[in-house]
Amino acid sequence: QLQLVESGGGSVQAGGSLRLSCAASGRSFSSYAMGWFRQAPGKEREFVATITGNSRYVTYADSVKGRFTISRDNAKNTVFLQMNSLKPEDTVVYYCAAALVYTTNPDEYIYWGQGTQVTVSS
Repeated sequence: QLQLVESGGGSVQAGGSLRLSCAASGRSFSSYAMGWFRQAPGKEREFVATITGNSRYVTYADSVKGRFTISRDNAKNTVFLQMNSLKPEDTVVYYCAAALVYTTNPDEYIYWGQGTQVTVSS
């Protein structure tokens, strides 16, 4: 079992950057693919990025490709989301999640953090 805690959210102007972190407690962190998702009020959870346990493969949503970078440090049980060139439409709550398979489908993620708010002003 994993417990996930996100941090690093906040407010930034358009064009700025933020780095989200997700710290995991529990066993076998490197066995899990880790993903970042985001959700606006009243909308479905949206895939942002995912990374395999050994960092060999990553996948991004088209909406963030070239602007966001996912990475992980298995020694520190932490996954990161570096967000650059932020846009007002990136304003939502961001969640990290863990899955036993490498997937973009949120239904296959079994552990979730509580979320962190990102607000981008124009």
